[in-house]
Amino acid sequence: MFENLSERLERSFKILKGEGKITEINISETLKDVRRALLDADVSYKVAKEFCDNVKQKALGANVLTAVKPQQMMVKIVHDELAAFMGSESSALNLKGSPAVVLVAGLNGSGKTTFCGKLALHLKKKGNKVLLAACDTFRPAAIEQLKTLAQGIDVPVFSIEGESDPVAVARQAIAKGRSEGYSTVIVDTAGRLAVDEELMQEIRTMHEACKPSETLFVVDAMTGQDAVLSAKAFNEAIDYDGVVLTKMDGDTRGGAALSVKAVSGKPIKFVSTGEKMEALDVFHPQRVADRILGMGDVVSLVEKAQEQYDEKQAREMKKKIAKGSFNFNDFYEQIQQVRKMGDIKDLAGMIPGMDRAIKDVDIDNDKAFKGTEAIIKSMTPYEREHPECLNGSRRKRIAAGSGTSVADVNKLIKQFEGSQKMMKMAMNGSLAGRLKGLR
Repeated sequence: MFENLSERLERSFKILKGEGKITEINISETLKDVRRALLDADVSYKVAKEFCDNVKQKALGANVLTAVKPQQMMVKIVHDELAAFMGSESSALNLKGSPAVVLVAGLNGSGKTTFCGKLALHLKKKGNKVLLAACDTFRPAAIEQLKTLAQGIDVPVFSIEGESDPVAVARQAIAKGRSEGYSTVIVDTAGRLAVDEELMQEIRTMHEACKPSETLFVVDAMTGQDAVLSAKAFNEAIDYDGVVLTKMDGDTRGGAALSVKAVSGKPIKFVSTGEKMEALDVFHPQRVADRILGMGDVVSLVEKAQEQYDEKQAREMKKKIAKGSFNFNDFYEQIQQVRKMGDIKDLAGMIPGMDRAIKDVDIDNDKAFKGTEAIIKSMTPYEREHPECLNGSRRKRIAAGSGTSVADVNKLIKQFEGSQKMMKMAMNGSLAGRLKGLR
């Protein structure tokens, strides 16, 4: 996401390269290019103009230190303004109440029902007891879709067969949540093909009946300015608490993310970045501004790693490494944990400078691990436990069984042995450091 905008902004800043100071002339030339970049990213003209006016005012009024080049100062000002336009800080969900009720609204095709499942998993991981309420009685397939998603994440769904009144379903779901000790009830509502008065009235009625502690409006980021306009219209109707942008992984422009806060006045709370149920991120304006300007997002990368971190499992792994018994079963387990973190290209893009290095590289998550997984799965349980037994004939058999070559098997074993050595060295180094500290 934001790939095109990042490239255009980088080119814009080059106008200031070699300049001794920021002047009205060079700043105007730079901002003309920045405005074009924003418009190409599907940011509305009004928002793009306001953005550039703010940057110009701050740039001309900035006290540029002699140690800081004008180009660097400009990047800093644009970064801060981007973050401010997107909301400055992340906005947390209000989960007050017993149970807390989260009402989810949106148009058809925006990914509303899928988001309900993703949010349920997100809250479940944080220790919440979640109940999903299937209140999209307008589209029967939505109830089945929600049940299928919920089954995959082991979260219960409340629905009433044959009941066409969504308000009745919502009220009973909330009553069930209260009586059975659920901390959160997520209410999935019906979408429509367009913003119309019938839809608005239904949402108002649901809002009044549920008295939600949090109301979220879900929009498809790929629809650009249409997403921003529908967000504005819905906000005027029900005064929701926050926006959810879905399909952000397919939007290389990013206009919706940059405009929606400025136009609707409501914060973006979540972004959905893929089809998997784990592909939901809290929206952090500062971090997104970092990524747009090629600074990476190491904090989010660490957080994603911590989500997959199991302390007990880590302790056991540490013991295995110390004993030198790290094997292919452990190696396979580590691969699965990396896969759960999300798209490899997206993760690599969180490392400063890597987004530009890999922008033209096509990385398929499944293909990236497919050969490695096939090779490990073609080993016998004994071979996975005892990598040292993998002689020539065994390697030939594994290659035939995995549909790879002996060279591929040899390469993986070499990588595995390298990993073993590095882990052992790291363990020995940390142990030496602790012993040194005790002397």
